[in-house]
Amino acid sequence: MAKAMRMMEENLKLCDAVVFVLDARCPAASYNPRLRALAGQKPVLFVLNKSDLADGRRDDAALLRTAGRAAIAVSATPAFVRPLKSAMAEVAAERIARNRAKGIAGRVRFMIAGIPNTGKSTLINLLAGSRKAQVGDKAGVTRAKQWVACGDFDLLDTPGTMPPACERQDLAARLAFVGSLNDEILALDEIALLLLETLQKSYPMSLVLRYGTAEGTPLELLDAVCKKRGFLTRGGYDYERGERAVLDDLRRGKLGRISFDSDEDLRAVGLI
Repeated sequence: MAKAMRMMEENLKLCDAVVFVLDARCPAASYNPRLRALAGQKPVLFVLNKSDLADGRRDDAALLRTAGRAAIAVSATPAFVRPLKSAMAEVAAERIARNRAKGIAGRVRFMIAGIPNTGKSTLINLLAGSRKAQVGDKAGVTRAKQWVACGDFDLLDTPGTMPPACERQDLAARLAFVGSLNDEILALDEIALLLLETLQKSYPMSLVLRYGTAEGTPLELLDAVCKKRGFLTRGGYDYERGERAVLDDLRRGKLGRISFDSDEDLRAVGLI
């Protein structure tokens, strides 16, 4: 990640503005304050992506706007192309006006930045109208910078960069829940059990509707998942398949619309 940060710092001087892509389910957890510091005085737009998976009762983008930040909540669907382009143009309005005053038809350059698996490349492809940036459903797909032309904008896709430190383990766990940490380096049993415990407290009906119950210890809930999905072995339950199923169900929206962060979390990381 240090290499990615150095690359971003070197290329920021080529860009007129920055788009920070956050996961709408956990914007505080997916925010890297070091990226904002690197941007300096350049205009910044916060894009809360995957809003279709977040709890509709929260409007974190509105909270950011109230705090004086340019922000928009989107999903990677064609319906959001026009409002996202409009938000980007508004953020870069001063630069666009300067270009026009000088008679310059120059394109506005945006750096697209964020932590892994927040959907940066998917949004770039959506804006460009074709598959130009490499995408995937796991962290770490974008390995190097990629310039993509998009109407009046040039977009710089960058590798995901993690927060400088995970001092709050609850925020780090949320990144594991949504797939912003590489599953291959995680203890999936601990993450899955913690997710079940978290959902049991905040979204019990999601568990009931998907697995038939929200009662018992996290391990008993995992038993229920395995039983419901038919993950059985001769000796009992196939826990590994059950653990992966719980995480996949969350990431694909099969547990409903869920948000993990609170207003206090947003304040703690400096977003509001």
